[in-house]
Amino acid sequence: MNDKPDENARDSALDTPHIPLDPNSEIGSRLKAFYSAVQEEPIPDRFLDLLQKLDESEQNSQSGSSRQGQE
Repeated sequence: MNDKPDENARDSALDTPHIPLDPNSEIGSRLKAFYSAVQEEPIPDRFLDLLQKLDESEQNSQSGSSRQGQE
């Protein structure tokens, strides 16, 4: 018989492929899952409105600068 049951438990845990040996790999896996869920969320309407206003402002400033060049 084995006098050290903890050693056997540790050795069997090392043989199991789904248990990460590095604590950073667990953190990385959780972060990937979190960020992939966030990536699937829709963009809030207020951000879309701001982006639209920015596009309009850029178009107005470009058309204004092209008009100044024509004068």
